Amino acid sequence: MADRFDVVVAGGGIVGLSIAFALTREGLSVAVLDRRQPGREASWAGAGMLPAQSDPDRTPSHPTLALRAWSARLYPEWSAVLREETGIDNGYRRSGGVDVAMTETDERDLRTTAGRWRVEGIAYERLAPADIARVEPALTTDLRAAYFLPDRAQIRNPWHLRALAEAFRLRGGIVLSHRGVEGFATQGDRVTGVRTADGEVHAETVVVAAGAWSGDLLEGVGVSAPTPPVKGQIVLVDCGRPVLRRIVEHGKRYLVPRDEGRVLIGATEEEAGFDVLPTADAFQSLLDVAASLCPALADARIEATWAGLRPGSLDSRPYIGLAPGFRNLVVATGHRRAGLQLSPATAELVADVVLGRPPRIDLGYFRVDRSPAPAGDDVFRS
Repeated sequence: MADRFDVVVAGGGIVGLSIAFALTREGLSVAVLDRRQPGREASWAGAGMLPAQSDPDRTPSHPTLALRAWSARLYPEWSAVLREETGIDNGYRRSGGVDVAMTETDERDLRTTAGRWRVEGIAYERLAPADIARVEPALTTDLRAAYFLPDRAQIRNPWHLRALAEAFRLRGGIVLSHRGVEGFATQGDRVTGVRTADGEVHAETVVVAAGAWSGDLLEGVGVSAPTPPVKGQIVLVDCGRPVLRRIVEHGKRYLVPRDEGRVLIGATEEEAGFDVLPTADAFQSLLDVAASLCPALADARIEATWAGLRPGSLDSRPYIGLAPGFRNLVVATGHRRAGLQLSPATAELVADVVLGRPPRIDLGYFRVDRSPAPAGDDVFRS
């Protein structure tokens, strides 16, 4: 193994592996360091929902939406490249989705969201009651409103992570598992590498993409970028046969069908520190919501339950860009529930920063030392 790399990426989750993949495509030598096996934290735990593509001729109203729209366009391209290079199908499917309302408040909120879809140029259709069964026959008849988004897509998180890691390896990238970054070697306003329990690894540039652990890591060099963990719990059920055809969203809850008849039910948002233990109350609440939306799920067999820790931020925006006070320490974290959906565009922006190119989206919006943004950034959830 080389003792010096062009770039060291601290963190091998979906954001870190996507960055590593993008940088090796640019011909750089890259090493990914992870405290565990790469991809086994929040990235593995997600449901794989991807947003619908917006009209490319529309200018997004703010950079978060631009980041989301760019990622949505990149996913089909990246999926094809990964399959060609590795032979691994990441499960990218344009399955479509249905957003539903059960109460008057739900209906009002969903109508507001549909207005944002219209502004962005996202294709949708408000379904008449008689048409809901046409689009998704398994849904309850007690819905107040339902909107069909034909371009919503999904991937299989573990498959996508394996494909990224394999493509990265085939391009000469190095993954150092169970070798977490503990700090940085610095010289003035530059980092010269990272410190681990097994010694230093030297690099021209270091990227911090360590999820919920990023904030504590950056504090060691005086950089404030809080990444409080947001616990999310998910249930996987087996229906024995395909029941749902579309992704179903109801507020912060979702149902994601898999081809073989399984359905992912998620997800909670909990402030529980770094606790990842499953809780019976949380899973029961998810099962209750699922059965109310799709009665057939009441009889499904629970196959697995798990939890992951998403990285929060000062507000609803991720941190992307140079760390204050450093010329070659790049931060890419704090994506909260949107890490999967925003990872390709985040990776391309980091490549811009590392290579000294003008960033293709205004990074001022995501700078580490920004003032907290007001609530209201709207992103599809992963």
